[in-house]
Amino acid sequence: MQAPVPLAGIGRIATGAATLLLDALLPPRCLSCGEAVDRQGGLCAACWVKLTFIAPPLCACCGLPFEYEAQEGALCGACLAAPPPFARARAVLAYDDGSRPLVLGFKHGDRIHAAKSYGVWLARAGKELLADADRLLPVPLHRGRLFRRRYNQAALLAQALSRHSGVPATPDLLQRHRSTPTQGGLDRQGRHRNVKGAFRLRQGQSAKEQVTGQRLVLIDDVMTTGATLAECTRVLLRAGAGRVDVLTLARVVQR
Repeated sequence: MQAPVPLAGIGRIATGAATLLLDALLPPRCLSCGEAVDRQGGLCAACWVKLTFIAPPLCACCGLPFEYEAQEGALCGACLAAPPPFARARAVLAYDDGSRPLVLGFKHGDRIHAAKSYGVWLARAGKELLADADRLLPVPLHRGRLFRRRYNQAALLAQALSRHSGVPATPDLLQRHRSTPTQGGLDRQGRHRNVKGAFRLRQGQSAKEQVTGQRLVLIDDVMTTGATLAECTRVLLRAGAGRVDVLTLARVVQR
């Protein structure tokens, strides 16, 4: 009598069959340029080599990559002069000509299928932040902008990361109650003024309980000056959060 196939084996077979069916219906395309690739959620060789993945040595606080070897725990000049309110920030990629098509295609081009791959990248880049994190919080969009865009890219990243890391994501805990102009074109001071007072915790005792004493990780697509993430952090710390870290798909690298 033939031994029954274990449930894990059945699951792998079903997953493999589903992948083959998906590849037949929707041939795998590069997340950046759309060229044919060998698997779903992959990049072609030409686009891959254009990406700058952020790795140590880097600032222990804001995650800025150093151009030189540095001791563990070293801080960049900006964090020494004016420490941000969040404890640590990490990013997968430098935001440059190589990563810009990925980010903008995901943010404005409806390439939401890429979230699954980005969740894997975020889990790898944010390993130290996620090790003892209690909750993932995406940076929220104002309801008007959410209606026009139809999705919040930060929430998609948080949900994808949650599936890979096991850390729960709570997409509605933070709210953007005031609509603000786009941050594009504003300098550092202008960006901070633009988002000041724009965020709040969801009303109700349950929201307060989900923040008090918790180790939280804010998720967003890009960190430019960090103004938006800093303002969200202040709201959470005032509400009693134990620690707030930041994890983004990309970040601007200014020397």
